[in-house]
Amino acid sequence: MARLPGIDGTGPVADRIRARRGGTLRLLDRMLLYSPSVADGWNSLLGAIRLRMDLPADIRELVILRIAVLNRASYEWTAHEPEARAAGLDGHQLAALRHDDAAEHPALDARQRRVLAYTDAMTRHVQVPDEVFDALRGDFTDAELVELTATVAAYGMVSRFLVALDVELPAPPGW
Repeated sequence: MARLPGIDGTGPVADRIRARRGGTLRLLDRMLLYSPSVADGWNSLLGAIRLRMDLPADIRELVILRIAVLNRASYEWTAHEPEARAAGLDGHQLAALRHDDAAEHPALDARQRRVLAYTDAMTRHVQVPDEVFDALRGDFTDAELVELTATVAAYGMVSRFLVALDVELPAPPGW
């Protein structure tokens, strides 16, 4: 059970969040709306990451789900697994994300493994070894590298918020 009860959002910030979400507020939004200024900035940042970047959707969702595993954010996994499947990730790839050695798992292609090595380094250690970053240069433009980095950073923030406030959805099987 969440540490705070979600609140019903009213006003322009809640309206902007609903507009991005297709008319509804999620439990995460209802927590953020305790601080409308935080909720508004969050909505703008996550809206850009989710809707206005060139980074491929399958890479974005791969990153989000890996961070969910690393930070034990079951809400994030539950919310994003359908989106990952819609972006083309299959059950074997999703299962690989749950392994400690996901960045070496054979169910993932070489590019996905390099992305996971980067995600793991940023999430676990913050500092990224040069060889891990340099390995991505052939896969992404400079703009996409910025977007990849912003995605890892933003979803690290999301997962930490969810876990600290004990915000959960029913966990998926095997979680």
